[in-house]
Amino acid sequence: MSDPVIKRYDKAAGGWDSLKRSYQALRDEGIVGAGARAMLRTNQDHGFDCPGCAWPDRNPNSTFEFCENGVKAVAAEATAKRLTRDFFAQHTVTQLSGQDDFWLEAQGRLTEPMRYDATSDRYVPVLWDEAFALVAARLNALDSPDRAVFYTSGRTSNEAAFLYQLFIREFGTNNLPDCSNLCHEASGVALTEQIGSGKGSVTLEDFEQAEAIFVFGQNPGTNHPRMLGELRAAAKRGCRIVVFNPLRERGLERFAHPQSPSDMLLGTQTEIASRYFQPRIGGDLALLIGLAKIVLERDAIDHDFITQCCDGFDALRESVLAANWADIEADSGLSRAAIDDAAQVYIDSPATIVCWGMGITQHRRSVATIQMLMNLLLLRGNIGKPGAGPCPVRGHSNVQGDRTMGIYEKPAPEFLDRLGAEFGFAPPRPPGFDVVAAIDAMATGEARVFFAMGGNFAAATPDTLRTAEALRRCDLTVHVSTKLNRSHLVHGREALILPCLGRSEFDEQAEGRQAVTVEDSMSMVHLSAGIRAPASEHLLSEPAIVARLACATLPASKTPWRELIAHYDRIRDRIARVVPGFDDFNARVRHPGGFHLPHPARERRFPTVSGRALLVPQPLRDGTPDPAAPFRLMTVRSHDQYNTTVYGLDDRYRGVRGLRRVVFIHREDLAMLGFSAGDCVDLHSYWHDGERSVSGFTLVEYDIPRGNLASYFPETNPLVPLGSVAERAGTPTSKSIPVRLTRSAVGTRSS
Repeated sequence: MSDPVIKRYDKAAGGWDSLKRSYQALRDEGIVGAGARAMLRTNQDHGFDCPGCAWPDRNPNSTFEFCENGVKAVAAEATAKRLTRDFFAQHTVTQLSGQDDFWLEAQGRLTEPMRYDATSDRYVPVLWDEAFALVAARLNALDSPDRAVFYTSGRTSNEAAFLYQLFIREFGTNNLPDCSNLCHEASGVALTEQIGSGKGSVTLEDFEQAEAIFVFGQNPGTNHPRMLGELRAAAKRGCRIVVFNPLRERGLERFAHPQSPSDMLLGTQTEIASRYFQPRIGGDLALLIGLAKIVLERDAIDHDFITQCCDGFDALRESVLAANWADIEADSGLSRAAIDDAAQVYIDSPATIVCWGMGITQHRRSVATIQMLMNLLLLRGNIGKPGAGPCPVRGHSNVQGDRTMGIYEKPAPEFLDRLGAEFGFAPPRPPGFDVVAAIDAMATGEARVFFAMGGNFAAATPDTLRTAEALRRCDLTVHVSTKLNRSHLVHGREALILPCLGRSEFDEQAEGRQAVTVEDSMSMVHLSAGIRAPASEHLLSEPAIVARLACATLPASKTPWRELIAHYDRIRDRIARVVPGFDDFNARVRHPGGFHLPHPARERRFPTVSGRALLVPQPLRDGTPDPAAPFRLMTVRSHDQYNTTVYGLDDRYRGVRGLRRVVFIHREDLAMLGFSAGDCVDLHSYWHDGERSVSGFTLVEYDIPRGNLASYFPETNPLVPLGSVAERAGTPTSKSIPVRLTRSAVGTRSS
């Protein structure tokens, strides 16, 4: 572990430091040789899909189809370290609870099922059959299936997700909260209403043809580094890349590609952003209205497309033109001249892609903001033609596929009809809980059993203390995991940890070695087959865990659970009969690179209520004031982090080493408050039910708009009130938290 240092990082993203950190990740996990061999099979045909992000694979036949953070993800899974029963015998849960998240996950791979023993306050070994019997007994003892909650993380494969939702619906509930509730739910709500699909329409080939790429609220250098390769190629051929982000992020400024001989040997680098604008946190809706206003005022719209394909133009035009520039400038934090500059790039481009990340989705008005993004594209016909369209960049590697497989608390009736007909049962129809509603239900005792297929629910969710109280009220909590994490220590009266195979590991079933499938952020579906021996002989695959749990819980089920998992082709045959777009699934997915799921908007078909794309006016201000506070805080990931998994304590591109409790702040705000960089502060957020606080954060001077702050997730999750969510989407507002700062008590140390 390095000593804490704050020092500006002047190099380009990527480069030799990226290779050095990749080597360190393999070395720290004790797998330099084996890890390097594994990376050569990552994102390859006949290899496994990286368990990190959902960015698509450019060339499945290239030797290097991975990035620095992909190396960290694979190294963390393929680690030589093992967490055995001896470890748990040596540590009580109370003792483990005092360790930080980095330490917990660094202990290695789980090796056998464990059950919490309240008498000793320790996890103790349990046989698989006993574990399944315990879960089945607690589920069947509930007075209603709706008293159970089944969470899903975005790593879960299509096959596991399909079986999982089938089991849960046969059990009798739609309580299927998932990690989409925490990230891109707003994108799905907005796009489904406007274009009839919640997914982005572009492919990697569109990135080769775009004349302009607009990037909103996204940091690809850390969260999906392989995207930098596409942006680099686009920039080098003259495509304009326009960035909107409150923070200056190095990956969006300049990039030295580790796979480029000239960049590595000659020290060359590529300027990524043609324009880099820093709106205030939450200012994107205003700037988008400003962009649309200029497009309309200059009549730079695609009249034929709007006439043939769109509804709502007159209402949108009236709303946008009514917005005044003083309000747009005040709310966006950008001058009219800056917005005019960006608008001219957009108008000059015949084909534009708009990308966005969680910097857009985790706000109260995120659905409205995304609909203005889509309005902007529709006004110029930037959809259904080469080089153009919406690109919501998803997080975890199969988060989009899990939704496709039916992991959704509000399933469409048509999906339930097909599922019921295929498996001979009547699926439940009432909607279930999303993440926030599930926490509320556990807190009030309405839900008594919590089951998590992957993820780290206690760390990923907002309002950390309230979430922990909710989990502790459960009769039983169960986590399917590969490594120890915070959620195992925030448990119900009874608790189980069920260890599963990693994606890089062989999956042996009754009829031989199996492969699973995943869907990336651009709707490409492909196979993923493990290449290494499992970390322990006692691990089960996620499909096997679901099937055996279903057999224990639903003895009268008509579904041939064990037959299905004997060969996953049988699961895929069933998927093909239930999920549209998966016809001839087993044959198509074996083509090199897999296959692309159809997106109707690529052919300018819009399966909305009216059958046409919908332009939706959004008022600049809606009369609902946000809580007042001196500062607005956004949570961000460090470079040594993927979602809740912390690979190290450094954030190289932002110049932070050996620390995680930091707050990025503008120099003039430091002076205004009488603070200095390096001072230790506490943060306090406001909500109608009181104040929430976290303490011991080091101030770091940074290039960020005045009045805005940034700090790491999940350390600042306790500041996000559970009830503060995106309108109509329920996504926590983790990118827009009103806060104030106070000096920490003497003697408080940051960490």
